[in-house]
Amino acid sequence: MEFGSLKMYIDGDLKSAIDNNIKDIYSPLNGKKVASLSWGNHKDSIIALDSAEKGFKSWSKLPLSKRKEWMFKLRKKILENEDLLRKAISYEMGKPYAATGEDIESITNSLEYYANIIGDFIKPIDIADNDDTHNHQLISKPIGVVVAYLAWNFPLLNAGFKIGPALASGCSIILKPSELSPISLYIIGDLLKQIDFPKGVINIICGEPLDVAKTLSKSTIPALITMIGSTETAKKVISDSSTSIKKYSMELGGNAPFIVFDDADLETAINIGAAIKFGNCGQICVAANRFFIHEKVYDKFIDGLIIKAKNLKIGFNENLDYDIGPLITEKSRNRVEDLIKQTLKNGGKLEYGGGIPKMKGNWIEPTIIANVNKTMSIFHEEIFGPVASIIKFKSDTEVLEKANDTDYGLASYLFTKNKKRINKFVDDLDFGEIHVNGIKYDIYLPHGGIKQSGIGHDCSELALEDYLIKKRISIAK
Repeated sequence: MEFGSLKMYIDGDLKSAIDNNIKDIYSPLNGKKVASLSWGNHKDSIIALDSAEKGFKSWSKLPLSKRKEWMFKLRKKILENEDLLRKAISYEMGKPYAATGEDIESITNSLEYYANIIGDFIKPIDIADNDDTHNHQLISKPIGVVVAYLAWNFPLLNAGFKIGPALASGCSIILKPSELSPISLYIIGDLLKQIDFPKGVINIICGEPLDVAKTLSKSTIPALITMIGSTETAKKVISDSSTSIKKYSMELGGNAPFIVFDDADLETAINIGAAIKFGNCGQICVAANRFFIHEKVYDKFIDGLIIKAKNLKIGFNENLDYDIGPLITEKSRNRVEDLIKQTLKNGGKLEYGGGIPKMKGNWIEPTIIANVNKTMSIFHEEIFGPVASIIKFKSDTEVLEKANDTDYGLASYLFTKNKKRINKFVDDLDFGEIHVNGIKYDIYLPHGGIKQSGIGHDCSELALEDYLIKKRISIAK
């Protein structure tokens, strides 16, 4: 499918790049061209920054009721164009069509959720005066211009995590999609133009990171830089942005432990493990990365996971249901393939998969490797592919030490019926999210990591704290 020529959205209009740069986008499904995009550079980035600065001045002063109206108007327009946006996501990153609904649900839910809760969240807070000489209030104000760098794995879900709280708080925002999956967000720009969204409030620009992102980060205009991406990219962004004091909100890499004890509901653990490992071809920051399975249920868990992997349908067709698409790039596929080979060479046991399907595109089979240990690279790296690495354990102390043996601290998963053990692991697992005997993600639930996995939160009321500043007002009696 072709999506034609798409332009950046800056200052309320669809813009060609100043130097007329064009970038052709090719699908990981088959390597075929699917769109041609206006491709920004340093000059276009400066215009976007100026536009956002002007947009903030008007949007932050707009009555909250009017901001909410615009948010719901955008939500309605997205839903009217749901099929087009879902197809764009499928072709730009290879996601099965059935799985793209999560992106639409996320961005529309975010616009609705933050529009509905912002009023109560920003109500002034009275502070008692111990000497009864002053009246004090704490008030919330929008932080200013926001720059948001988005990961490619959920193009509109990631955008939704940023647009909702930014608009509700009164901030303007510059969205830079990943150069690997920018089509769906460029289409959002076209929808914004169709509804005449206020100028400068949302700006969408993409280009080479060393050009566009560096310009945006180095500018003194942004007050907040938020991103979803790798830890290494975050370090670069923070370094580039040190031209002024800025606030950061970052959801970064993960190395999630998936711990299954012998008293767990094994069927539930297998079902959830397969879903969170093989969904989106394993390209999820919160994907189960290291499966720690108690020795008493080790073989049963592997057998169950193999059955799940065998039943996955690999491929793509708009009109048919498939479970697993390709990896985003050939480079990504080769990296995952090399990681598999390296693990097997160092003593891992291939239980299932590991091959490359004979189809054009960046395909790889869902893979299960047993006998993994902490001397292997796969134990420490974020796999970002459909590869389950299985580690056997005997005791609580052993698995807790191994689970925490990582610089990352995003998501973790625990399956056991022992309440005392649950309390112990909830206290001692060094991760920002701990899912026990199930899994739950939603716009109202905080999402964030610790250690090298991030700063701040996406989703929930906590996200609003990143987009607001507090001012204390003290008036003498």
